[in-house]
Amino acid sequence: MNPTTDDLTFEFKKSAQVTKNFGIPSSAYLHIPFCRRRCYYCDFPVFVVGDRKNGDNSGTIQQYVPILCQEIAETPNLGASLKTVFFGGGTPSLLSVSQLSNILETIDGKFGIAAGAEISIEIDPGTFTLEQLRGYAAAGVNRVSLGVQAFQDELLQACGRSHSVAEIFEAVEIVRSAGIVNFSLDLISGLPHQTLEQWEYSLKSAMEIAPTHLSSYDLIVEQGTAFGRYFEASAQPLPADETAAQMYRLAREILTGAGYEHYEISNYARDGYQCRHNRVYWENRAYYGLGMGAASYVQGRRLTRPRKTQEYYQWVRNLAEAASEATPKLRGETQPDIQPAIEQNFQVSENDVLLETLMLGLRLAAGVSLSALTEKFSQKTVDRIWRCLQPYWRQGWIEIGRSDGSSIATLDESEQLPLSGNLRLSDPEGFLFSNTILADLFSKLGEDN
Repeated sequence: MNPTTDDLTFEFKKSAQVTKNFGIPSSAYLHIPFCRRRCYYCDFPVFVVGDRKNGDNSGTIQQYVPILCQEIAETPNLGASLKTVFFGGGTPSLLSVSQLSNILETIDGKFGIAAGAEISIEIDPGTFTLEQLRGYAAAGVNRVSLGVQAFQDELLQACGRSHSVAEIFEAVEIVRSAGIVNFSLDLISGLPHQTLEQWEYSLKSAMEIAPTHLSSYDLIVEQGTAFGRYFEASAQPLPADETAAQMYRLAREILTGAGYEHYEISNYARDGYQCRHNRVYWENRAYYGLGMGAASYVQGRRLTRPRKTQEYYQWVRNLAEAASEATPKLRGETQPDIQPAIEQNFQVSENDVLLETLMLGLRLAAGVSLSALTEKFSQKTVDRIWRCLQPYWRQGWIEIGRSDGSSIATLDESEQLPLSGNLRLSDPEGFLFSNTILADLFSKLGEDN
């Protein structure tokens, strides 16, 4: 059965049951799909505009902004003001101040932005000025994520970055001069030809900058990317698996030693500076996703917009036309079908919700709450999960955490779980072998289902 326009515009009945199961979104992700170049590891939906283009002189960017605003205007407000807004990309710092302000004003007018909301933007060195960043801050941006990736020019060039190491330090000075205290740096380990010594230097360079937050990602070679064509995963010139594991352990050692909390598998923060928006994903909560290629999770339905520019534009036009034709309509009357433009549009099953909750929640150092799992999925389901995880608990890769953060070392002879506490991966070994643990867990839960 094909979804109707009502499905695609999220016109669902906000019953108490739906709200209990999925919650009302209070976060929005906005995709800004423009880059000066495409990095060799990138598989995101982006449009390359060239080294000299930005929101002031790119017709492509100027065309995109009002269409994104139109999508925002046609998306139903389900009733909660936004507590987080995240501009991702792409390179959102290619937007002019007026373009970003226009998008934020449209978002605020449609959903409302709560007082004290976290409003984040991804920025790349060499793509913004002090005046521009001050304009972003005046419009409401209070958190930035600076894409650094490495502190060696040869590694930056090897992965297709458009900036130099010198521009990293210039960008940090601009961020500080703009008065933005809450800023994050992104680093990537496991790059081609990257040595353990280079990785250590990048980590220590980042610590000298002393951001409030740092994301440390291990390179994933994706099909369809330049790296996917050049390299075979886990083969030279990529670092060997054991070297990649050493890089992960070294990051944890240096960053936690500098006072950062390792709160998620790839993320570290000073006290009070965890990324509130990303926690929405890891806690499997509802959120709006807006823009080309963006994915949303609203009232139990996941929807991914088209990944190509013209297809996305046509989808938004169809959305607006369908919305105008949809009122008034009698209950049960079908609307024009715009499904062909949608890449992914489906209702998430209860088992999918369970698997996603485990996959995302176990990324967090705190793990997943046993009492919350029991309430949402039943004691029988928690028992199934524990049967799968017991071997890894005995191996030291899974921990049972108490509310005070300590872990339970032994259980009684029956090895039954306590009624409260958290299931979590140990740090660093459980995190390092998370793919093995989750693959086994998913396989066994799928068989039981």
